[in-house]
This record gives sequence, C-alpha cells and structure tokens, in this order.
Amino acid sequence: MVGSKNVAIADPVVPRPPTTPCTVTLFANQQFTDYSAKPFSYAPPSNCAGPWQKVVLSIDFNLSGTRQFDRSAQMWLGGAIVYFGTTQEPLVAPPDSTKWHVERDLTDYSALFTANQVGHTDLGNFVGTSGGVTYNGIITGTATLSFYPVVGGVRQGALQPRPDAVLSLNASATNGLSYLHKPGDQFIAKFSALPTNIERAFLDVYAQGQSDDEFWYFNLPNDIAGVFGDNTGTALRETLVLIDGQPAGIAPIFPWVFTGGADPILWRPTPGVQTLAFEAFRVDLTPFAGVLSDGKPHALALSVYNSTNYFAVGGNLLMYLDHGGNKVTGSVTSNTLAAQPTVNVNENVTVSPDGSTASGTVAVTSNRSYAISGTVNTSHGTVTTQVAANIAFSSNQNLQQTSTTYVQDAVQNTQIDLMTTRNAGGNTTVVHEQRAYPFTFKYEQVPTAAGDGSYTLYTYVDQEFAQQVAAPANGYAVAVASRDNHVISTVTRNYNAAGSLVSAPAASVQLYTYFAPFGACYSRQIASQNRVLSSWQDGGACLPGVNTLSWRDQYSQAASSAVGSTVQLLP
Repeated sequence: MVGSKNVAIADPVVPRPPTTPCTVTLFANQQFTDYSAKPFSYAPPSNCAGPWQKVVLSIDFNLSGTRQFDRSAQMWLGGAIVYFGTTQEPLVAPPDSTKWHVERDLTDYSALFTANQVGHTDLGNFVGTSGGVTYNGIITGTATLSFYPVVGGVRQGALQPRPDAVLSLNASATNGLSYLHKPGDQFIAKFSALPTNIERAFLDVYAQGQSDDEFWYFNLPNDIAGVFGDNTGTALRETLVLIDGQPAGIAPIFPWVFTGGADPILWRPTPGVQTLAFEAFRVDLTPFAGVLSDGKPHALALSVYNSTNYFAVGGNLLMYLDHGGNKVTGSVTSNTLAAQPTVNVNENVTVSPDGSTASGTVAVTSNRSYAISGTVNTSHGTVTTQVAANIAFSSNQNLQQTSTTYVQDAVQNTQIDLMTTRNAGGNTTVVHEQRAYPFTFKYEQVPTAAGDGSYTLYTYVDQEFAQQVAAPANGYAVAVASRDNHVISTVTRNYNAAGSLVSAPAASVQLYTYFAPFGACYSRQIASQNRVLSSWQDGGACLPGVNTLSWRDQYSQAASSAVGSTVQLLP
C-alpha cells in the first residue's frame, strides 16, 4: 500500500484456474542462517491425480533484522532446479520484517510431480559477526506447490502439451549449481541413456554472474580495466549450449542487478527486473532430437563467453516424446552456429603517463546470425525443425577518472530475434519471438561547485525486459502477444567536505504490461519517493475496466500446439 517501506513490485502473480487446488507444503518456516542445504521431501497430492491444468510454486520469504547482504537462493526437486533468485536486503526495522512473495508457473515441469521426490533449498546466509560487523538478518521461508485439477466445464479445451520428461543438467549427489571461473570453462552434463523417442527437446538455461562477474556489464578491455579498478573481458557475456561438443544454441544473459547492487537505496522498496525470481532462457534443441534419441551417451555443456570469476550455471532438459512409437531416428541437417562470437571493440580512452587520470569511451558490439535444422522420423511421419536466430549486442561506456571524479556510464542492449519453423506432413507453422534487454547504468561521483571537498554520488539504472511472440493461433493467421517489465531507479547521495552523508534523495518507478489477442491485458505501475511507496495504478495501459489475465494462457497454448515450442509469456 502507499506509504509502505516493504517490498513492492508490479509483477503479476501467476493467473490460476477458478478451481480449488490441492496444495502440498514443501517446507514451512524454514530458517536460513548458515550455508548448509535445507532438505525436504515431496509426495504427490493423493486427492489430486494428474494431469493438472496448472502447477504453481509459491514461496514467502521473511527477513528479520537490520543488516544482511543479498543472497542467492535456489530450490531443487527431483534433481531439477525449480526456482532461482536472490533475496531482498533489509528494508524495515524490528519489530517489523522485510517480506516478499515469489511464484513460478511449473506446469511444464509436471512430469517431476507424479512420483515421490527429494529436494532441497540452497540459500547460504551468514548470521553473526565478521570483521567487526554484525549481520543479524535471519531469513525464513515457506514454499508450497498448488495443483489445479482438470474439471469438466472449466477446462475449456485441450490441455497444452507438456514435456514428458524433465532432466537436470546439475543432477548429482548435491544437486547444486556449477561454476565457471575463467574464459573457456565448460560445465558438462553427461547422460548415459536418454529416451529413444524424443520428438522435441528444450533446455531451460540459467547463468548468473557473481563475484568479479556480478557487474559484468561494467567490465572493460583488459588493457584499461585496471586503470578504472574494473574487471576484464569487456562487457559481452553470453551462454553457449553444446551437444557432444557441437554448438547447439545461444542463451543471451539478462543483466540482473541484486538488491545490494551499486547502491542498496536504488532497490528500496522496488527491486530490479526479475531480481527476486530469475527467468530461465529456453533454448530450442529440437533439431537435435533425432541425435539425442540414438540410444548412445550424450554430453550437454554450458560455457559463458569471457567468464572471469564467476558465473553460476544450471539448467533442465525438457523432452516431448513420440507417444506413437518407442524409437525415432533423425539427424542435424545443417548448423551454422559458431562456438565463438565475433566481437568488435572500439576503445577511445586517454590515460595520463602516471595512470592517475583517464577518460574516454569504449564501444563493444557483437552480432550473431545462425540457423540450425534437423529432422526426426516419428510414428506420424517426418518432422523438420529449423531454429534461426539473430542476436545483436551493444555496449557503450563513458569513462572518467581523476583524483576527485569517477564516472562510469554504461548503455547496453541485447536484441534477440528467433524464428522457429516446423514442417510436419506438409503443414508448415512458424513462431517468431523477439526480445530486447535495454539497460542503462550510470555511476557518477563528482565534486560540487562549492569546491570545498563536498561531492555527490549519483546512481541511475534503467532496466527493461521486452518480449513479443507471433504465432498462428485459434483461427488467426498470426496472433501477437507481448509483455514488458521496466524499472527505473535513481539515488543522489550528497556528502559534505568532511565526507559525511548529508542527504540521499531517491526515486523509482516500475511499469509491467502484458497484452494478448484474446482479451487479456494487464498493466500495473508503481512509484516510490525516498524509499517509500508513493503511488500505485492498475490498468493504466489497458482499456477502461480491463485489467485481467486469463488463467489459461490461450496464446501460449496455441503457439505450443502450432510449433511444439513452450512459449511462456506469463510468470
């Protein structure tokens, strides 16, 4: 509500069917005060057998105390990662606590939930004194799975096809993320036996930068990184997927910013885009379905271009099987994806002979265009799939350093254009997805006009996730749906000549919109001033009186049926 200092986000919750779900509690009031994994057990709901119309994971976090860093959190079930995000830093003082809620639509992971499973949560959190500083922030969490049954009169059509099998790349005794510490590092997952009737395959990929790679979008060319106290490798990072050593897809990396990023005031009370719940990037591996079905061992690998120290990576392999046969054949017929990107660096920086001052600009661009095609011979005929991609990355940094001034302004964008074409029995269907990750981050420390040693530290972040998908749907030749999540935050810290903080005015705004051609429209805008929620508007971008999301994403269902992809436009 307006006036609150607690977490406020404009993101919608997962829309749910109007039926009573069966709810399974994975853990309740679990405390996270150390770095040990917290195990839990899962059993399918006895009174709610699948298939389910929808499966929703809900997690409620509570942070008590006044001092704590942001922490990474993952949840694993049956070896698969089902949640990945970071935590909010403290916003309120005792006796109040900082609270936030996250949800994930796990309907595509339904195959995991049909049998008993073991799981655990990784949320390393230090409580105690270190270096003379006491960290008293205790994090507590409760997580549930809600299963919505298919009920006559409510189902409204066939269920969207779901993957028949979900396998984790990170399956091991500990089921944890893997870490890439230097350029060329690969995480390799080996599968001794995959199903022999894979018709479609997708890989949900996570890649999160930490340590020296936390602010990878500020990284500079090797020769000047040290001058500005920054890290090396330029600002380009992307995840390469390999199958048996062959490039199989690219997962561009979204520039997530944690709630301690640059200046914690930026994220009070509204965190950045996806900060509390990351979204995996889904890579279509269907051109390799015939190869993966050959009954031989296979290795899937992830690498991050120019990873320094370090990227945490993980993922899940989702497979749709040929229900009419237990053996399919096929091959990759063409593949133009290169293992390394072509990177152009335009460096125009002047450094004084003693290295004490420096200024200039650095521009980095990379453009990838590739197409991968494959065939699979199924019980219902030969199916050909082509995945064509154009990915354009750009980064422009303005730099200045003197004894009294430090400026690093970065303007970055990743534009992704994906075209998936599927031909089955002479019927050709196409899904066209476009994404953009525009991102501006300014960090400027400059002296005031008084010239007495007083200065200001200004931080500005403009972060956006934009997505549009076009596909044949429900009688339409082409239907288009889109969503946009946009956060802008600013803080100006004013320091006097003695170096003491005098004031820190701050402001933020988040606008989340979703549009689909079947009547769904969602819009919410929130704003804050000086770390307090100041306004809240629903439906501003929709028609008057309309601000709803369909519990059954008709658009996603249509696109999935058309091409076999699992397009997800909702959380």
